[in-house]
Amino acid sequence: MYRFLLTPRWWGINLFVVLAIPFCVFMGTWQLGRFEDRVQTHEAAEKQPAPGTRAAEPIDELLPVDTVTSGRPATATGRYADQFLVPGRKLDDRTGFYVVGMLRTDSGKALPVVRGWLPGKAGHTSVPPAPTGDVTVTGGLQASESAGTAGVDATGGLPDGQVGMISAASLVNLVPYDVYDAWVTLQRSDVRTGGGASATGTSGTEETAGNQETTAGNEETAGKGGKGTSTAAALRPVPAAAAQGTGLDLKAFQNLGYLCEWFVFAAFVLFMWFRLVRREAEAARDVRLGLVADPDTADPDTAASDTAASDQEATPDREAGTPTVS
Repeated sequence: MYRFLLTPRWWGINLFVVLAIPFCVFMGTWQLGRFEDRVQTHEAAEKQPAPGTRAAEPIDELLPVDTVTSGRPATATGRYADQFLVPGRKLDDRTGFYVVGMLRTDSGKALPVVRGWLPGKAGHTSVPPAPTGDVTVTGGLQASESAGTAGVDATGGLPDGQVGMISAASLVNLVPYDVYDAWVTLQRSDVRTGGGASATGTSGTEETAGNQETTAGNEETAGKGGKGTSTAAALRPVPAAAAQGTGLDLKAFQNLGYLCEWFVFAAFVLFMWFRLVRREAEAARDVRLGLVADPDTADPDTAASDTAASDQEATPDREAGTPTVS
């Protein structure tokens, strides 16, 4: 009754089922493993002390950035060089931009430092100048951003002095020195007094000093009734974000959804195979009982004669009821 399973047609169907079901089960278990890894990482992170409560360490001792060192306080000493603006960043549901200063360390490499966040549109808002001379910064360590990071603008076409992501891969093409594959975000503003600055987003150490002198002159002019330059808003610290791939976020529960989908696919393949087998077996049984003609053994001439006879019986006799016109 099930000899049809050995036909070439059914060999192909059986091979597909044998390969599809293990593949679906494998993909489902892989998604389950991804979810369990996120749960374990989340539980391990909860047992660890808060990153901000730990003692600051030199940045070179915390690299490369991983799920353990992400958010840890890192320190670095150097001089601010170039400055960039990162537009389209939100803080407390308000849209603004990050102010990133490139801190040149003694090693020659530069560390991107997010000095803070400002509301408004990048390039149209006054930016406080970066401190001059040797400075030591302490901030939450963060991994370089990628195209999949929230808030990143990977489309390009930004004005000079602006970047879409804080990444060594993008910044190294804009500055003549090496860049750390990480960045830090200051938890306290490095601006002691308010002052105007160039809104273009790029300023070196010497240019910053010039901006400070210009700002002082503008404020003096404003006090005497002149237009002057509007005082720059205070930079707001940007909180350190959790490392990507950690925590029970939406992506973690997406893994559970994919797990269910793969198991549903496996069950559907098995269900369709049983349905096809049952239908084929019922058709073979009907042929064996003579309820239907076997399409493989039926005589073509006999089938044609039966069809012609059926058509002749179904066609009305037109000659009997049609009057003859003379």
